[in-house]
Amino acid sequence: MGVSRRRTFTREFKLNAVRRLEMGVAVAELARAIEVNPNTLHRWRREHLEGPGNVFPGKGKARWPEGRVAELERKVGQQTLEIDFLKGCLQRIEEQRRLQALSGKPLSVSRSKSNGKKAH
Repeated sequence: MGVSRRRTFTREFKLNAVRRLEMGVAVAELARAIEVNPNTLHRWRREHLEGPGNVFPGKGKARWPEGRVAELERKVGQQTLEIDFLKGCLQRIEEQRRLQALSGKPLSVSRSKSNGKKAH
């Protein structure tokens, strides 16, 4: 088994998280978004309130750069649109099949035919 290392976060990352909490973002929602335990967010907010001038000294690394998060959010949005589109297509196909089954007509599917030549 590998040695587990504790994650560290930059001062800017922590301040950004606290600012988002101050703007009204729910603790649970933010914790999921930045992959931090909700108790950690409560502690960071408490530390910030106790001494905002010199809070969070030291170094650390953010888990995800903000640009990467935005990129992934855009990707999820695009995939959601694609899934919705494909669900609509599937629904139309299923409706057509039901109508054809009720009418007793065979399903006509246009297929491209090869010219019989084999590729070498």
